[in-house]
Amino acid sequence: MVDIYEPDSRRHAQGHHGHEFGDDPYRYDGQRAWIQTKRGYIVHKFKQWTASPSANLLWRSSSSFDAFLIAAAAQIGQAITLLPQTLAFMGYGWGVFFLILYAAFGSWAVFLLVWLYLEYRIRNQREARDDLQMGHILQYHEVIYGLTGRYLGNLTLVFNILALAMAGVVQLISSASNLHYLNSNVHKREWQILVGILSLLSVFMPGFSHFRFAAFIGVLTTTITAVYLAVAARTNGQEFGITHRGAGNMREFFTGATTILFAFGGHGITIEILEAMHSPEKFGFVYPLAVLYILVLSIASSTSVYWAYGDDLLEESNAFAVLPPSHWKRFAIFSMFVHQSIAFIIYMYPVFLVAEKMFRVHTRRFAYKVLARLPVVLLVWFVAMAMPFFGTIAAVFGSLLVSISVYFIPLLAFYLAYRDKEAQKVSVVKLSLHYPIWKFLFLINALIMVWIFIIGFCVGAWATMSQFIRDIHTYGFFDKCYQCRR
Repeated sequence: MVDIYEPDSRRHAQGHHGHEFGDDPYRYDGQRAWIQTKRGYIVHKFKQWTASPSANLLWRSSSSFDAFLIAAAAQIGQAITLLPQTLAFMGYGWGVFFLILYAAFGSWAVFLLVWLYLEYRIRNQREARDDLQMGHILQYHEVIYGLTGRYLGNLTLVFNILALAMAGVVQLISSASNLHYLNSNVHKREWQILVGILSLLSVFMPGFSHFRFAAFIGVLTTTITAVYLAVAARTNGQEFGITHRGAGNMREFFTGATTILFAFGGHGITIEILEAMHSPEKFGFVYPLAVLYILVLSIASSTSVYWAYGDDLLEESNAFAVLPPSHWKRFAIFSMFVHQSIAFIIYMYPVFLVAEKMFRVHTRRFAYKVLARLPVVLLVWFVAMAMPFFGTIAAVFGSLLVSISVYFIPLLAFYLAYRDKEAQKVSVVKLSLHYPIWKFLFLINALIMVWIFIIGFCVGAWATMSQFIRDIHTYGFFDKCYQCRR
């Protein structure tokens, strides 16, 4: 059989026999050869299409704008329906303050992560090291390992992969919770089964370098949902007797604060995004723009819903629960479901890469990668079925995992990588050594680390675990319909 990738002249020189595709030079010799040739023809045509300008417009994603889309799609997400209850726990002032504060903390952490990534790359070039195989995608824990050593690198692996996997759990839980408001006759657990089956399709994700259209849809659907929440709340107005208690007790207050920390903790995927970019050094400035866009949507929608429904939100973690039925509400729920499906893929992608490397198929054929990814999705789906505590689960994982993985570790790693003068002199980002700029950076990092460890990790863990234990006692594991009106 003739190789389908041979030059046309060579194939024509072998003479024409009967062939399946008219004037096309593909040939077959017997039934088996015909099947192989037809399969090769289809694959070849698909590769031609993916390399075409039209496909590149939808498919390829390596620009700064594509990075903006992925970063924006990874922020907030399902938390946009949680934030109204967060304001009910904290009040307007504190709620908006923590939204801005943790958005700023996240942007600073990403700026340092980009710095560390570029430093890792330049050190490899200086030392003529080639640690990575062709096709190997660099990850967060590998950068930290290379710059600071195995202990912090392994700690980063554990915390970040668990945090991203649990973010995937939250997407599945919140999808089932939202879909319940499309048809309340179907319990959330039944919706969860359907969502879990659909989530299995995520194993076919090619990578962030082929994610433009999906990321665009993710941002669009978040925008649609946020606009609906704001407009619907303002249009329906306040019901008679609505109150706005604000911060009621410490447990609720810090549960709300930790939910916000989780909402803006989507930058555990930063290194994978940088690997897909042509100009990764720009991401430190792109990311704050993505956060600013999502911050505007979040503040507008959450304050509007809290204004309209006030303390009714104390008992409803999902904003869709308090809004009246309408066609627009159903459309917003569907939009949020689409966004959550895309966000699930985004969060799970780094986890998939770790699974591929663990099973030693990361640089092999894509079919092997799919098989390595399947157990990951099944495990995440099982956890979502076991702990369907929408809202609470996000805050718990925010305090125990996200606070350390993407707020604390990048700042600590930056100090360890640049604590001596020699490292500062050859830093990929040049700073003057005649002014105390490095000391100022270390001081900022130290203040943020103290805040995150005390408020985010310690106090946040106390508040969220208290609520988590209450939910377990009230509903139990594998609850059929968490927070449903029975």
